Amino acid sequence: MSAIPATPLASSSPVTFGEALRFWLKLGFISFGGPAGQIAIMHRELVEQKRWISERRFLHALNYCMLLPGPEAQQLATYIGWLMHRTWGGVVAGALFVLPSLAILVALSWIYVAFGQVDWVAGLFYGIKPAVAAIVLHAVWRIGSRTLRHPAKVPILWTIAVASFVGIAFLHVPFPAIVVAAALTGWIGARFAPAQFTPAGGHGAADKTWGPALIDDHTPTPQHALFRKSRLAQVVAVGALLWAVPMALLVAAQGWEGTLAQMGWFFTKAAMLTFGGAYAVLPYVYQGAVEHYQWLTGPQMIDGLALGETTPGPLIMVVAFVGFVGGWTRQVLGPDALFLGAALAATVVTWFTFLPSFLFILAGGPLVESTHGQLKFTAPLTAITAAVVGVIATLALFFLVHIATAAPTLGLPVDAVALAIAAVAAVALFRFKAGVIPVIAGCALLGMVLRLTGVSA
Repeated sequence: MSAIPATPLASSSPVTFGEALRFWLKLGFISFGGPAGQIAIMHRELVEQKRWISERRFLHALNYCMLLPGPEAQQLATYIGWLMHRTWGGVVAGALFVLPSLAILVALSWIYVAFGQVDWVAGLFYGIKPAVAAIVLHAVWRIGSRTLRHPAKVPILWTIAVASFVGIAFLHVPFPAIVVAAALTGWIGARFAPAQFTPAGGHGAADKTWGPALIDDHTPTPQHALFRKSRLAQVVAVGALLWAVPMALLVAAQGWEGTLAQMGWFFTKAAMLTFGGAYAVLPYVYQGAVEHYQWLTGPQMIDGLALGETTPGPLIMVVAFVGFVGGWTRQVLGPDALFLGAALAATVVTWFTFLPSFLFILAGGPLVESTHGQLKFTAPLTAITAAVVGVIATLALFFLVHIATAAPTLGLPVDAVALAIAAVAAVALFRFKAGVIPVIAGCALLGMVLRLTGVSA
């Protein structure tokens, strides 16, 4: 592994490892809103406010993460942490994106299985869901306005964005097909319409309102991020050991047919299928965890998804809930250690689900860094960014429809109270530039009050 000290990336004072660690820890607790909300938070903090990375380099990394199976927001944090502070920077950034969510989900899962329905918890979720919808809408506007703003790019990039929205929302085209089609469009466009995919302006033009960044558009790739075959082999070897050793211990302890070993193997396979985010793999998880292994019931799976949607961290963290409930019901450490067994199962599931994400970034990052600024590589990624705008818009529509139809209120066919909360959150974000955390906290408290007073269902 590489050393921890930061590698200087620009003439600006480098960010210390401790300063970055504090930010990644904070991000782990405030990363609400699914991938759209999480990417929006990172964009605001890292690109606009802290200026640790430029807009163009941020989007270049994001586009690579969108191509991978796994949670793109967590992988993006890992990528930026690795670029700034070598291997340990990436490990810390990615781990802290997940660990707070794991701890919170273990606690909430325990409340869920031990105490059943809790009104004040349900009230918090009731208020958070409309806030999440508003955050996703805000992300559509923020990312779309940056990606699609240039008049010369309207014909192709806007067409890609609209086509991806229609394809996902109405034609149910698989997300991997959307990505492949967008990348192919960018590859062809780079040859026949390069102006449509060339970033406008010169050095720093995209970020002119924010000033220079530590990792700017033309900052040379640091030495640790250069591609070397020996380093690639090292990452692959370490990754194989990090998978094989825990699996061997689980098999030795309970056998291959034991619940924990089966969870490790099942969620390793699930991790390789998460193209397009958690929603793309949830049917596979449902089929395996509910129907095949019967670790939990269908209604419990739906409740787990609600927990995953309304807690910080990637939505795929719903697998920690699956692991916890499965470990509890199967009594993996015996009837006298229900909580410890369930917490261990949640940890095992999380380990095997997220390990591939770290390996993809640490192994593939040097190849990606070697392509920034080269149109033949960046044009397909630019087209994918445009497609992502449409995909995020689809997610916003999904959330709005969900909160509007979940529980009609006030004698109306829709949940007018939830829609009102979403509208208030949107005004706070768009008009008053409120932070994500105050909006989430305020909506959560409002939802709890409404639930406890009987206004909401």
